[in-house]
Amino acid sequence: MKRSGTLQRMTQHIPFHLAFPVHDLAQAEDFYAGLLGCLIGRRSSHWIDFDFFGHQITAHLRPEECGEVRSNGVDGDAVPVRHFGAVLPWDDWQALGRRLGDAGVDFLLAPRIRFQGKPGEQGTFFLRDPSGNALEFKSFADPSRLFAKGADDDHA
Repeated sequence: MKRSGTLQRMTQHIPFHLAFPVHDLAQAEDFYAGLLGCLIGRRSSHWIDFDFFGHQITAHLRPEECGEVRSNGVDGDAVPVRHFGAVLPWDDWQALGRRLGDAGVDFLLAPRIRFQGKPGEQGTFFLRDPSGNALEFKSFADPSRLFAKGADDDHA
């Protein structure tokens, strides 16, 4: 089934929702609100909503669901298969990478440019939250290239 208007919808901000497991809500709050600067929404004794760059993510207290994340090779790196994140404006991506580096964050993959000179060229970095969830932050110098097709079509 062919979907029409995909690129048009891409320019509109339509928040998504993502729920994920954590082993400790206080540590999740320290990471998402304290380190990343996400605002806290609703909460209970078993979950916390965060405003993740304009999207709603919910950390659910389910330690038995936290576990090792497997990886695939992408442009020479071992990229965690199960991950989520945000596509940020270039200057914001650079500033966040610097701020996290200055805070002593142990990056899974340090800030770098992937697919240089190809249609999908992007800045990217990965880190883990305290429960082992992998997050990717990426940016495109040319935001219109977010869904560009080309020689790097097997990127994450």
